[in-house]
Amino acid sequence: MKTIVRLLYIMVFMSVSMVSYGQEINVTGKVTSSADNSPLPGASVLIKGTTIGVPTDAEGNFAIRVPSAQSVLVFSMIGMIPQEVAVGTQTVLNVVMQEDAKTLEEFVVMGYGSQRKLDVTGSVVQIKGEDIAKQPSMNAVSGLQGKVAGVQINNSGKPGEAPQIRIRGVGTAYGSANPLYVVDGVWFDDISFLNSGDIESMNILKDASSQSIYGVRAANGVVLITTKKGKSGKAIVDYNGFVGYQKVTNQIKMANANEYATMVNELSNVNGKPNVLDPSQYGEGTDWYHQILRNAMVTNHQLSISGGGEKTTYSFSLGYLNQDGIVEKNNFKRYTARLQNDFQVLKSLKVGYTATGSFSKSKDEAGGIFRQLYAAGPVVPVYYADGTYGDPTDYNLGDGNNFNPQVSIDYYNQNTKKTLLTGNAYAELSILKGLTFRTSLGGRYSQDETRYYNPEYVATFKQRNTTSLLEFTRPQARYWIFENTLTYTKDIGQHSFTILAGQSAQRDQSYKLTASALNVPFSSEGDLYLTLGNTDGRNVKDEGDLGTYASYFGRVNYSFNDRYLINASLRADGSSKFFQGGNAWGYFPSVGAGWVISNESFMKGQNIFDNLKLRGSWGKIGNASVPSNLSTLTVATGGGLAAIFGGTVNTGASINTIIPPTTYWERGVGTDAGIEASFLKSRLTVELDYYIKKTERAIFDIPVLSSIGTESGRIVGNQANFENKGFEFSLNWRDDIGKDLSYSIGFNGGINNNKVLSVSSGANPIYDGGVGLTSGALATRTKVGDPIGSFYGYVVDGIFQNVDEIAKSAQPNAKPGDFKYRDISGTNGTPDGAITGLDRQVIGNPNPKFTYGINTTWNYRNIDLSLDFQGVAKVDLYNANLGWRYGNENFTKDFYDNRWHGEGTSNTYPSANIGGGSNYLPNTFFVQSGSYFRVRNAQLGFTFPQAVNEKLKIRKLRLYANAQNALNFFKYKGLSPEVRANENKPTQAGIDANVYPLSATYNFGINVTF
Repeated sequence: MKTIVRLLYIMVFMSVSMVSYGQEINVTGKVTSSADNSPLPGASVLIKGTTIGVPTDAEGNFAIRVPSAQSVLVFSMIGMIPQEVAVGTQTVLNVVMQEDAKTLEEFVVMGYGSQRKLDVTGSVVQIKGEDIAKQPSMNAVSGLQGKVAGVQINNSGKPGEAPQIRIRGVGTAYGSANPLYVVDGVWFDDISFLNSGDIESMNILKDASSQSIYGVRAANGVVLITTKKGKSGKAIVDYNGFVGYQKVTNQIKMANANEYATMVNELSNVNGKPNVLDPSQYGEGTDWYHQILRNAMVTNHQLSISGGGEKTTYSFSLGYLNQDGIVEKNNFKRYTARLQNDFQVLKSLKVGYTATGSFSKSKDEAGGIFRQLYAAGPVVPVYYADGTYGDPTDYNLGDGNNFNPQVSIDYYNQNTKKTLLTGNAYAELSILKGLTFRTSLGGRYSQDETRYYNPEYVATFKQRNTTSLLEFTRPQARYWIFENTLTYTKDIGQHSFTILAGQSAQRDQSYKLTASALNVPFSSEGDLYLTLGNTDGRNVKDEGDLGTYASYFGRVNYSFNDRYLINASLRADGSSKFFQGGNAWGYFPSVGAGWVISNESFMKGQNIFDNLKLRGSWGKIGNASVPSNLSTLTVATGGGLAAIFGGTVNTGASINTIIPPTTYWERGVGTDAGIEASFLKSRLTVELDYYIKKTERAIFDIPVLSSIGTESGRIVGNQANFENKGFEFSLNWRDDIGKDLSYSIGFNGGINNNKVLSVSSGANPIYDGGVGLTSGALATRTKVGDPIGSFYGYVVDGIFQNVDEIAKSAQPNAKPGDFKYRDISGTNGTPDGAITGLDRQVIGNPNPKFTYGINTTWNYRNIDLSLDFQGVAKVDLYNANLGWRYGNENFTKDFYDNRWHGEGTSNTYPSANIGGGSNYLPNTFFVQSGSYFRVRNAQLGFTFPQAVNEKLKIRKLRLYANAQNALNFFKYKGLSPEVRANENKPTQAGIDANVYPLSATYNFGINVTF
């Protein structure tokens, strides 16, 4: 009986245990990031050993039913370290996930797809959108400055102006030197329309093998931009805004009125004339920089909403930027809107679209205003006591600086409006396992308008206008691109293949209409119409361009056991721009190989490298960013070409330019070799690259003799070959100190050498760089063996102190105080006792040899600090402002303090006659170092604790203070050493003449997530 009772007890106990074991448990919780305690939406919560799981919602919350207390939940998310948690008796699980340094940048965007970073055989750098958005830059490209090795960016202080970017040096010398921007599949030359906050990532393709898949437009590099997309979950509302002001840094100190009067008299005396002004009558006078320049406000707001359901996601954003220029009355406003949707129509079919609209308007700065601020006489007041403008004519200063800059500002009336609509729609179909077809259609439409009005007015003796002029310039562009790709991915054992085949068609059309009329009355801004002007004074002209392209391309990626990598591609492009002569098609192959040494069996026992990879690549790329129909002969007609024979007027014509019989594709050929390594549990990463980038059959415009009679005086064609050769490196260290402090330090640098290899004109060089120079002088020369656009002129060996020195010199017509030029070579190659054009030589290089950046981040609990430094070294600038003189223009305080004004007073600076005699000719005095080092960005932020956010019923709140370009260190004697190429031409790079300078910007901002 006892035995039976015991058995019954055992059976009941086992039954209760089995019931307890089989009872399901509801588990809820929240998943957050260890970096800032922010919720992690979209994290996967999976029951281990099953396929049952749920994602976290937009606030990081989840709810899941598990079979028993013995269940284990696996938490995972891209970029985070997976975690396993046993349920046990817990019904609430709050999990904190840490970032995984090994997977943070596992995939990078390539042309027409993405690749694991491990599999990339070319030189590709990815910058996250959040890193760009942290810098409150007005243009997203500016946020790259100092962050990518081998990428040089020159910014402008002008509101709304796009930066100039060079990837591994100059890729072309004619036409557009900008890289190709591909934004969600649509091609652009400029992304000024794009709000930085809308960017998910920017990928810079630097070597020819990664660029060649874009063949026709890849000569100057490729920047792939992916914009943000919505994610499944509750709606997320983000607001990012800042307000601040801009201030001119390193402002030039000009001579005051007393000092100016002294030098004007010295200049007059040098030319044998009496004194012009009495210095004792003047004190400080007018500081024209202080009068016209100002501290300028800047405001930016962006609001975005994103979310989605099981089969649909969306993202919508609005942006507003209002930026005042440092020049009085100068202003730029930009409005942006963006809408994106993805739809999972079927399990195998996904469609989506992205649409962006941008509208900007600006009040433009007066043309040549920075030239005027530099040259205006400080003895002239802004206004006289009776309220009229100060008139330089009253001071007998001549016409060289006969202007009052305040008049130029007050009567300048030009507005510019720009409208851009762009979009892309796609469909992606999974045909078979691993086989995907994608089709996309994108395009853009832009319509701009510049309205200039010069009214009737009388301000000073010279600054007056008796006939009003109204002019409209309306450029517009229409572009579409249609692309189809088929991608097949297959793994066979240790072999992995990805094969891509594609086709593309494009059409790019531009048209510009310019119309003007005289004597248009002004009653208000809304009443300026050409029909109100005189009929006789009306003028209309138009011009346009059309380019069509057809392309076929393919690529094969192969990987064996994650150790041996091969990447090969071929693109064929046909373009209407090279139709003449049967040269419409260009072919652009590439090949890359990689060896992941760290995955070899012989490396398994070592503890030095976490990753070690060797890679090499070669490829060809093309350039179609040149005007159409270069080989088409055009003529000009006009009244000046008419002739009368027998009483009848016969219309004549003249050839516009000499043309080559055939224009060929401009090609780039690039070779790259690189090493990638990581150490110490991937806390230290290193990347090294050596490259050779050649441009073959480069298109140049070469001056020809004016006696030939052509209108342009130039011949355009495939004239030269040139080369960029260099070395790049990047070092990044990332670590945690305890649980509260984390930091990262990155250092990147690039060395580039530019050299012309051959010129079709042979020994005859290409001269250019006349902007800001007088008497037709040219400051640059492009010749075999030298860099493109090298500064070319005379070497200054001191200053003539007296007439005896002049009598013994090779410059018998010089005056005391003039430059003493070095007698280098005559017609027989030796000094000949005369200074002629043969004595000129290369005196500077506007192409920087060294570029570098240092980027750091520090996070301590809820406080974050970012410090970015950036610099350029071994580069020269031509300070054209110094010699840009026609009379009594002002001088800098530096020139006044160091000028020659009598025997023995200076042997480095000339007299006040710097613009006279032969002193104005390009020489070493005007060439100065353009090297600089700056604190590019400094930002201090505070993220409120989660407990505060919950009380405020928000997800995240962050406040920050930011300073850009606050500290600048350089020796250049101008406003800024960041000088952009005039007309974006490499042969005019580095010449400082009427440059809109950069300014320091100080902002206060807020980030809020609801």
